[in-house]
Amino acid sequence: MTSVETVSALERRLNASIPQQAIYGEVSARLKSIGRNARIAGFRPGKVPVKVLDQYYGAQARQEALSDAMQRSFVEAAQTNNLKVAGSPQFEIKTRDLSADPIEYSVTFEVYPEVVLGDVAGEVVERVAFELGEADVDKTIATLRKQRGTFEKVNRAAQNEDQVHIDFSGRIGGAPFEGGEAKDLAVVLGVGRMLPDFEAAIIGMKAGETKTFDMTFPADYHGKDVAGKQVSFTVTLNAVDAMRLPELDAEFAKSMGIADGDVSKLQAEIRSNLNREVTRRLKARNKEAAMDALLKVAKFDVPKALVDSEAQVLMQQTVQEMESRGVKMKDMPLYPELFNDRAEKRVKLGLILADLVLKHNLTAMPEQVRVLVADYAQSFDDPDEVVRWYYADPSRLREVENLVLEENVVGWVTGRAKVADKAIAFDELMGS
Repeated sequence: MTSVETVSALERRLNASIPQQAIYGEVSARLKSIGRNARIAGFRPGKVPVKVLDQYYGAQARQEALSDAMQRSFVEAAQTNNLKVAGSPQFEIKTRDLSADPIEYSVTFEVYPEVVLGDVAGEVVERVAFELGEADVDKTIATLRKQRGTFEKVNRAAQNEDQVHIDFSGRIGGAPFEGGEAKDLAVVLGVGRMLPDFEAAIIGMKAGETKTFDMTFPADYHGKDVAGKQVSFTVTLNAVDAMRLPELDAEFAKSMGIADGDVSKLQAEIRSNLNREVTRRLKARNKEAAMDALLKVAKFDVPKALVDSEAQVLMQQTVQEMESRGVKMKDMPLYPELFNDRAEKRVKLGLILADLVLKHNLTAMPEQVRVLVADYAQSFDDPDEVVRWYYADPSRLREVENLVLEENVVGWVTGRAKVADKAIAFDELMGS
């Protein structure tokens, strides 16, 4: 006899039983399998009597047989009752005497929700647009030159973007504090390494000058001992270095991978790369806006088991990323709960997308996949090799298919919602 209870919106409890007959044969088969290699004093392997095997391994065999029987019974019951199980079910044996017939058990689990979406036509989706210009290419080249710039000592007052060498000491109420002193510290002004008020006091100083000034640390400063407090600093400027940018010439072009040093080729390559990056970022911004619209009209709960699992994945990805940057995560333990909001959003979106793709035939067409792979391959030296690499493994191609599915869903949303087009600035789009 099988029954299903509704515990909450998505949680269910299945009550069922297993006849002993379903377990006996499995226990005997397991003992025979164990007996082929079992080493028991006084017996050769494969010649141990069943009664002796039962004494040594009977409890283990019965437990494993019962566990497998419950799994099979649950799967059959779930199929019979049309239950779409989400996450790992939790089994509980109700019968104390495991030799009783039948053995009763219960399983607590969650089911997938019915995806319910409101009318997306009432939502406003902001669609950003940007057209790359020559000024943006020039700005990117200037950034690349600055990244390869060198500092040279100059005999003038410190300016923004200079590198200064300073000694400083700070006091709170006349007393020094931890971290408030340094000798010959090199600081590039304007990159945000020091607080703005501290840097502002240095600008205009010349080598050999000493200045004393007061400033107040922000209330939310990470150092709690000084947060929100007034500090008196004494700064001595030892030297000023100005940045010397490399010329935009053949030598610079070669350093950027242009073999023949042709500056026009470098500019064309940067323009091409920027166009691809702009397209990618516009897609990402517009996809996020479309997905947010779907989340706003979503009216269903998500299984906690799926959220917990996704939170674990996000936590592990964060740990791996931080460790790849040299951060020792043993000193900074993370907990899955920190990722619950992001995990719930991702799970909910996954369910929404799967439902929309099925209901509205938004599957990835082969030609769409080919176009996306070819576009991505263009950023590599040998595009054809990259294309072959993707098509050589179905799992790699599946990643591209998922991206196409998302694009199809974005198209479906923007075709129904109220779209507000907005021009976006280059720096905002590129995150600078």
